[in-house]
Amino acid sequence: MTTSAELEFPTVTVSPGGEATTTLTVRNDSDIVEAYALEVVGDCAAWSTVEPARVSLYPGTSEVVTVKLAPPRSHEVRAGEIPLGVKVLPAEHPELVDVRETTVTVAAFAELRRELEPRRRRGWLAARYRIAAQNLGNTPVDVAFAGQQAGEEIRFGITPAQRRLEPGESAEVRLRVRTRKPIWFGQPVTWPFEVSAAPKDDAAPEAQPGVPGGQDERLPGEFVQLPILPRWLLVVLAALLALLIAWFALVRPAVRSTAKQAATDAAQEEKQREAAKPDTGQGTQDGKGEQPGGPEDKGGQDGGGSTGSGGGNGGPGVVEGSGQQSSATIDVQTGGGAEKVGTYKVPDGKVFAITDLVVANFQGDEGVVTITFGERKITTIALETFRNQDYHWVTPIQIPENATVTASVNCQKPGTPATGKQASECHEVLNVSGELSELKP
Repeated sequence: MTTSAELEFPTVTVSPGGEATTTLTVRNDSDIVEAYALEVVGDCAAWSTVEPARVSLYPGTSEVVTVKLAPPRSHEVRAGEIPLGVKVLPAEHPELVDVRETTVTVAAFAELRRELEPRRRRGWLAARYRIAAQNLGNTPVDVAFAGQQAGEEIRFGITPAQRRLEPGESAEVRLRVRTRKPIWFGQPVTWPFEVSAAPKDDAAPEAQPGVPGGQDERLPGEFVQLPILPRWLLVVLAALLALLIAWFALVRPAVRSTAKQAATDAAQEEKQREAAKPDTGQGTQDGKGEQPGGPEDKGGQDGGGSTGSGGGNGGPGVVEGSGQQSSATIDVQTGGGAEKVGTYKVPDGKVFAITDLVVANFQGDEGVVTITFGERKITTIALETFRNQDYHWVTPIQIPENATVTASVNCQKPGTPATGKQASECHEVLNVSGELSELKP
């Protein structure tokens, strides 16, 4: 008992996306009725069928079945010769299975997908793009990349300029567009260009008409060249130049004149104070109207100076050569919404000639501090306007014995020191410096 099968054509040619057929004659040479199952095996099995897939034959009879080949248009179906096998399996005697083979030639096709990203870029002189290409055909292809422009204003740099792509393979190349000269002023200029990515081999299979990615497809792109100096910058530079000219022409001479006048007034005021010194020293013990330095005072401007200088209150004289540099610190702490006074009292038999004053608001408290020398109010400052404030006097302010330097703090809101945690109380520090001198006996 035997089974025989015979294909009609020894070879079959089919195009991807198309269809081809061949026939197979199945004959029952046995002496019983036999059923046969027909199946395509091999690399063509995924896109091939047998119709009908099952036949029953009486002894000595035969039947012709059709083998349909329909490969998809895909890079996964490579061009070239592919073996085709049809298995004939008897149901009653499976050991008599027979396989008939032939060759299927798959035709080649080309399909190249390209993309330029981004299509538009901006820059002063150059910009970078990306060219993506994918071989969707079923044969290897060498792709050449090039850039074209209607004029000669820009140059192209492509790395690499050529790539070989296997079926289904993707690649990216770098494109650099650069202008030949910069634009210093004015409006931006748009330079359109095109990029081509075509098979280098002239013998490459033609793309199917109507399918995207034909060999003559070009990718449009744009490079927007920006001016180096925009218009608004020119306006700003012109305004700055005008202000500079106005400063040298008008403001600077006025400032110098004001400063010179202030220096002249200060010198005249100092001369007036020097002329008034003999009149402020009438509190000596012998009543002879000698200067505050005493009868043998040879340096009236040394030491602590005369009593009444700066303060203008007069008073006992100062012992010559008895002055020494001294400073005092007043530390005031008070809660929010409260007021507290800190004082420093000049010792008995001393005169404190103050030349420097420093106020520290290191927490950033909010409120008011009032500073008084004796009966004379020096200043009132809002705490939130400063962290450290200092004052200096050329002519010392003299504080007589038993008089006080007072710092009155009215706390509205404690601040936040460098630790980052808000303080529970306002905390101000006042430092006064100058010369502490003894009174004449």
